[in-house]
Amino acid sequence: MISIILLALVVLPAIFAPFLAPQSPELAELGRAFEGPQPGHLFGFDSAGRDVLSRIVFGARYTLGGAALALGVALVLGVPTGLLAGYYGKWFDSLSTWATNLIMSLPAMVVLLAARAILGPTVWVLMVIMGVLVAPSFFRLTRGIVANVRGELYVDAARVSGLPDWRIIGRHVLIVVRAPIIIQVALVAGVAIGLQAGLEFLGISSGSMPTWGAMLNEAFQNIQRAPMLLLWPGLALGITSSCLVLLAAALRDVLEDRGAEPVGASAVKAAVAPVSMAPDAPGRAGLLSVRDLKVAYTLPGGGDKEIVHGIDLDIAPGEVLGLVGESGSGKTQTAFAILGILPEGGRISAGSITINGQEVRGMPDAARRGLRGDVVAYVPQEPMSNLDPSFTIGSQLIEPIRYKLGLSRKDARAKAIDLLRLVEIADPERTMDLHPHEISGGMAQRVLIAGAMSCDPALLIADEPTTALDVTVQAEVLELLRKLQRDRGLGVLLVTHNLGVVADLCDTVAVMQHGVIVERGTVTDVFDHPQDPYTLKLMGAVLDGSETREAWHAPLEVAK
Repeated sequence: MISIILLALVVLPAIFAPFLAPQSPELAELGRAFEGPQPGHLFGFDSAGRDVLSRIVFGARYTLGGAALALGVALVLGVPTGLLAGYYGKWFDSLSTWATNLIMSLPAMVVLLAARAILGPTVWVLMVIMGVLVAPSFFRLTRGIVANVRGELYVDAARVSGLPDWRIIGRHVLIVVRAPIIIQVALVAGVAIGLQAGLEFLGISSGSMPTWGAMLNEAFQNIQRAPMLLLWPGLALGITSSCLVLLAAALRDVLEDRGAEPVGASAVKAAVAPVSMAPDAPGRAGLLSVRDLKVAYTLPGGGDKEIVHGIDLDIAPGEVLGLVGESGSGKTQTAFAILGILPEGGRISAGSITINGQEVRGMPDAARRGLRGDVVAYVPQEPMSNLDPSFTIGSQLIEPIRYKLGLSRKDARAKAIDLLRLVEIADPERTMDLHPHEISGGMAQRVLIAGAMSCDPALLIADEPTTALDVTVQAEVLELLRKLQRDRGLGVLLVTHNLGVVADLCDTVAVMQHGVIVERGTVTDVFDHPQDPYTLKLMGAVLDGSETREAWHAPLEVAK
């Protein structure tokens, strides 16, 4: 508050200078040169008999205006390019980083002096050039943070909800760099004010306008006769710069304070709208059909490593398929390939994926994103890591509903509350206003399921939806999924390593090992008559005394 008050005492008089200044800053009365403070002239007169207070007030206009111009140029050039370079990487990142390094290698003061010699002493032009010179500080700050954030689960979750890149960058990525940018703005503003004052102190100014730097220059020339002339512009520069830094730090603290330490990070996700089913192609399911799918990653030293080796999957409307296998078997990579969100370096190297009768391999990103928004929903594992800690639960549910369905904020909020009731959250109105760190893991998973169901999807991909939950909550979430699937006729791809979940929820099962489907069939057939040694090994790993083991007593004896 003190910083705001002091800045207001500098900025407001500058805005209203013609009305508040005792006299014109250029009005000279040589007979009053070097006179001290007196009624109506609180800071006295300078060497030309001009009112010092008037020159301080008008000088704020030009000094702060020039700094604001330089800061605006730096922000416009640095932040958007940093966001794009950090989010997309590749050639744009390399080119913009090269240009940034080139600009940073230039000595700012020398460039400004050279520009003054060529372009003349116009302060505004010099401030534009200075804005270009300090833009790399914003670029590097923004790029570094975004590059670390782009792989977060909440960014993947936002992609799966069907949101376009510009919206993800503007809402879920930009907010992460907001606090550092605020601090950087204050520091750069102080640097801009100081550099501008330094140029004017050296006489690099038009001379036609009062500025704090020019006042320091004049005061220094007369320091023996009137040392107090140094005090007023020096105080103005020092107080303004320090208040900017203190205010920025306070704003950062307020914006980042949630009243508790967040336990996770990420965005809501998986929304979709109703669809009409396309007719089945010969031998392929109408909802999801995967044929000879291969997923490969480019190695750092060159070459590829294939991790999914030509698998086939089919899901019909209303069918629940369990994709089961140990960690590292390629289950999640298969799900990501279907969703089109493979991590950087990964790609579908061969095969075909049809969703609702449409081939999605090779589909443009915009069309793939629209398909995800209209047909496919996603429920991820680690619920607390898939909600963005910067936004309330309600905000994260409302966002995809408004974007995909075009509802008003009021209607979208009402629908979000109904969705929370659907997933059996006891107090949905209160939950809408909470942040992720204020709810439990089980509630967070229910919120993610509500987001996935917000637009009535035809296909739900659930990746280990109960892994991070305790046993009681797992049972509740599975019952919820079963109820939603039954009531809405969902097709479900359930990725899991838990055979008990498969037995409880699935119609068919595909067993995956080392990127290959080693066995598939109905749950009854596979569990009663397992054929592959790996399936027998998985079933043999079920703990003694569990209900699942009792039900599979005969096959387990074979496994032994």
